[in-house]
Amino acid sequence: MSLPDLAWQIAYGRVAWGIVVAAMLVALWPAARRLPRAAFGALLAASALSMALPGEASPAWWLGLAFQYPSGMLLGLCLLGLHARWQGRTAGASMPVSVAGAIAIAGLALYLDAIGWLSQGYYYAGFGPVGAPVVALVATAGCALALLRGRGGRQNLALLGALLLFTLLRLPTGNLWDAVLDPLLWGWALATLARRAVRRIAGLPARRGNAAEPEVAELPALGQAAPIKQFSISKE
Repeated sequence: MSLPDLAWQIAYGRVAWGIVVAAMLVALWPAARRLPRAAFGALLAASALSMALPGEASPAWWLGLAFQYPSGMLLGLCLLGLHARWQGRTAGASMPVSVAGAIAIAGLALYLDAIGWLSQGYYYAGFGPVGAPVVALVATAGCALALLRGRGGRQNLALLGALLLFTLLRLPTGNLWDAVLDPLLWGWALATLARRAVRRIAGLPARRGNAAEPEVAELPALGQAAPIKQFSISKE
């Protein structure tokens, strides 16, 4: 499989981290108050300019050392979150238990494989010259069909964007797994499941809308964005 050019990877990292950090900064604004457009633009500009700094002066350089690149799916969710905040919508996050469970299991399998407990080469299979592209194309078609039928929420839209990014440009790394999963997204899924378990043990009722949504503190960039109305599977 062809890998993305290094220049494309660097550019993607700067842009993607700028969007992710901007979404997190915007989400720090109290949900009950509308963020002024001027302040919104200033935060976006500050994030973009800081990421554009050369070398180690850029936060993207340090974030890349810790997390490499944001997945296309995380990038898509942050873009949807920013769009929602721009429109003044601040409803709760939306990660269904089924989605969180799938992400948590996939991330755990990759982690166990990476440290040698499984040693099945799951991660490297994402570089496969045949299997990975075929899986990406099938998944892309499935996401598109579900959205056309009005099924699936914002995660489905973000997944479609991530798959298209991988299929067309092989970003972020040329590995299918890196397009749909990263440590931050995995952490968000684990926090979602943990919160759900705590609420069950405590006997608390599930939150309205999606039953397993993370607190804002778990991942503020995604925690305050409302679901897209036309694709939402939950009724408000």
